[in-house]
Amino acid sequence: MKKVIVLGCPGSGKTTFAEKLHRITHLPLYHLDAIWHKPDKSHISREDFDARMADIFTTSEWIIDGNYNRTIELRLQQCDTVFLFDLPTHLCIQGATERLGRGRYDLPWIEKELTAELKSAIEEFPRSSLPRIYELLERYKEGRRVTVFRSREAADDYLQALDPHFSADSSADLAGR
Repeated sequence: MKKVIVLGCPGSGKTTFAEKLHRITHLPLYHLDAIWHKPDKSHISREDFDARMADIFTTSEWIIDGNYNRTIELRLQQCDTVFLFDLPTHLCIQGATERLGRGRYDLPWIEKELTAELKSAIEEFPRSSLPRIYELLERYKEGRRVTVFRSREAADDYLQALDPHFSADSSADLAGR
């Protein structure tokens, strides 16, 4: 496990998992939201985003957290490990709601409300994004370790197995820092 991507619905827990995995493995961690978004809620150009991705790919180790459907296939071609969070929609909405008003390491601002746009993206994820992700995982499964989490507890169990000293409780509030 040297080149890792973490995928899943917004609010599923992928960013928190990526941060915990980083703390255990010490692999460099890149949040696609932090790369894409500027503090004024605008974003960088696609060309700049793609250049940043290309820079990351030149390194020998990394964790990349985020979906950004346009670049999933490219990241799958580059990685050796995939973690996919495939959680029920209501848990993702709950996760997105619980992070409101808290500082996050992947966004340069604090979300104050669950916008209609984000709620819609979460509700549509199982139909709009997940089938394509599974299709790409099937296409690129050779030579890659793919783990699908259907609960946050399963993700914490994975981390516990990776590092017996890991405690989900002691790092549960990583997003609040």
